[in-house]
Amino acid sequence: MDSVSDLAFFGLLAKNGSLSAAAQELDVTPPAVSRRLTALENRLGIRLLNRTTRRISLTYEGELYLEEGRRILDDLEELEQRVSIGHSVPQGLLRVNATFGFGREYVTPIVADFLETHPGVEVQSRLTDRPINLAEEGFDVCIRFGNIPDARIVARKLATNRRYLCASPDYLKKNGIPQVPGDLQHHKCIVIHQTNASFGTWHLNNGTHDETIKVRGAVVTNDGEAAVMMALRGFGILERSEWHVAPYIRSGQLQLLLPDWELPAADIYVVYPVKKNLSAKVRTFVDYLAERIANYEVVTDGVRNKW
Repeated sequence: MDSVSDLAFFGLLAKNGSLSAAAQELDVTPPAVSRRLTALENRLGIRLLNRTTRRISLTYEGELYLEEGRRILDDLEELEQRVSIGHSVPQGLLRVNATFGFGREYVTPIVADFLETHPGVEVQSRLTDRPINLAEEGFDVCIRFGNIPDARIVARKLATNRRYLCASPDYLKKNGIPQVPGDLQHHKCIVIHQTNASFGTWHLNNGTHDETIKVRGAVVTNDGEAAVMMALRGFGILERSEWHVAPYIRSGQLQLLLPDWELPAADIYVVYPVKKNLSAKVRTFVDYLAERIANYEVVTDGVRNKW
């Protein structure tokens, strides 16, 4: 095996996290993967992985080999694309990540339409309950919400996306409508538990004053779709992104609460690694995605119809 294929093999092995998973993706037996790994370690004269019966972990040398190897493979891919005749034509494998709800509702249909018009592209799509590490997981494009603190990636804003407080008319008829943020502490609230730092704590601002409210209720979930369903059934007040609840607010199934107060924005971004020359597949998909998302934006009665 040559050095380039060894780099690609080791990257795949690290991504899968086990010899058996890597073997399944390569369509070979686990012993064949183990023999190739041993041959690679013998050639380099170092140990790249710590092995257990179920999992593998990188040694320090393995982490270095993986990080630098990915850079070399990326540079090689860019070089080949720059000198190839088909560099201007999107082609090859495009790896896309998005969160479950937004990915199912919006990203997947856009990806499907993109594939229909770009037959030379193949897509590996992974939907997750939270953003992944773009570089470590080897993805080309991720769709993320909120601030993007990582300077190692490029972030292109796709849309403004506010967070709303809302509840069903039945719930509000039985329990009253909160008039100020402090009233939320006396209501049943539906809490989405995704990060410990923000669990059950809602932050509001009216332009001159900040309020931090600790809420609780009968429903706690880690899934946004489940939270919306519970709100529609009248189990409490929900904090949720505009893209998800705006259609229900327009239809009257949910009622917007505390409209003079704002919650932290969850603007939508497409992010991708910093590279001197983006591949045609990434560049074209990012432009296509941005155009499609922009076409959703319409405003009716103070609530955008974009979603």
